[in-house]
Amino acid sequence: MAVPDHDDLGALSPYVGEEHRSTIAVLVAVLRTGRQLESWLSTVLGVEELNSSEFSALISLLLAGPPHRRAAGELSAAVVQTSGGTTKTVQRLEQRGFVTRVADPDDGRRALVELTLQGAQQARTALALVLEAFDLEIGDLSEAGRDEVRVALAQLSTELDQRLRPGG
Repeated sequence: MAVPDHDDLGALSPYVGEEHRSTIAVLVAVLRTGRQLESWLSTVLGVEELNSSEFSALISLLLAGPPHRRAAGELSAAVVQTSGGTTKTVQRLEQRGFVTRVADPDDGRRALVELTLQGAQQARTALALVLEAFDLEIGDLSEAGRDEVRVALAQLSTELDQRLRPGG
């Protein structure tokens, strides 16, 4: 799927009204970029034998700060994954010794997912690998350009999170 530039959107006229031209351009660009990143991330993480869901979960737990734990629902929301998908991801990470389930000190009926020492090391290793590789991929994008992309994507992500989250 090619990313249409503003001039190419004229071909969409029979399908998209004038009021939606900028919307379709954003949608197509974000969809295409998301698929490119998923494919690229899969290739890069193959070295560490991780998939993008496992990587996202490890990084989410690392970013939670010591003791690097989250409730399953929080982890699910952070990695934008269904509860069933998160359960499978956590099970795979548990089997590899990267996470463990611990009792919630505030509510003993609930379990939290926590990084093990091995998991924290794996998260740091994978993060360094991904950042080095991604820096090479976007090497021609200036610091200012990177900042513009970051701000715009953060705004879009926040908007979508507020509108699409159940009860949001």
